[in-house]
Amino acid sequence: MHPPDAILERTRQFMTSRIILTAAQLDIFTLLEKQPDSANSLFLQLGVDPRALTRLLDALVAAEILDKKKGIYHNTGQSTLLSANHPETVRPMVLHMAEIWDTWSHLTEVVKKGEKPDLVPMTEKDSQTLEDFIGAMHVAGRQMAADIAADLDLSGYKKLLDIGGASGTYTIAFLNKAPGLSAIVFDLPRVLPMAESRIAENQMADRVELRAGDYNTDEMPADCDLALLSAIIHQNSPEQNRSLYTRICQALEPGGTILIRDHIMDEDRTKPPGGAIFAINMLVNTRGGDTYTFSEVKSDLEQAGFTDVAMAREGKSMDCVVMAVKPS
Repeated sequence: MHPPDAILERTRQFMTSRIILTAAQLDIFTLLEKQPDSANSLFLQLGVDPRALTRLLDALVAAEILDKKKGIYHNTGQSTLLSANHPETVRPMVLHMAEIWDTWSHLTEVVKKGEKPDLVPMTEKDSQTLEDFIGAMHVAGRQMAADIAADLDLSGYKKLLDIGGASGTYTIAFLNKAPGLSAIVFDLPRVLPMAESRIAENQMADRVELRAGDYNTDEMPADCDLALLSAIIHQNSPEQNRSLYTRICQALEPGGTILIRDHIMDEDRTKPPGGAIFAINMLVNTRGGDTYTFSEVKSDLEQAGFTDVAMAREGKSMDCVVMAVKPS
């Protein structure tokens, strides 16, 4: 490909993304999963403009997201995963991507000013947006959680404190790995019903306690010898993380361990590449969030009172794990 064409092709990729996001918001893929259909039938069900919908559907076909045969649109292997009814649906993540489309559109302004002035934190958004976000985190974590749990030595631990545990994805994976482990999921009152539902589905209600609180301000539950911060520190400023680490250290049992699962950047902050891009996601979506290097995490943990800081898992994206110990 000629160099100008290559860079222009990359620049235009947002167009296909926006087409998929809109189709997911309209729930077209769920409708087509139930029954392949025509544009005329679909616009009646959706209550949208018929010409605009037809152009959207044809663009999805052109992008090989849908098939079209004699005017009837069908899901493909890819688009089936965007149906809300698929057992491994990725629709919650796509809806979350649609939600943050707006903040990414303000990137130029954010780079000029340092932050989006009217930014609304995720925890203050409406219930559906928060539910989509929690669902997106489950989509991202369901396989990763199992892989990470498989790689870690969880023997000898008695009680896990899953801080900001969302719908319990990592708690479930850790308890599956360690049959003798119990857990506390500590998260906002609005989030805990989602954790309760997923934990019940996995028949773990007798091993998991749900505790309501804000991990940035509230006292941590005590009596745990293992604490997990899974995809939490990138949402916070360094100052917030140091405060969080300090309160975790105070709450943990002597000799207890903290595990941090996140992007861990190399010292020039360009690798892993996904972490460098995710730093932009935090720039436009949080007040002070970022991706952090190992040396930054190590220094903050040690200031909070932890020792023996080490990489427990060398990952390629947000699957890195840092561990540290509270002195006995």
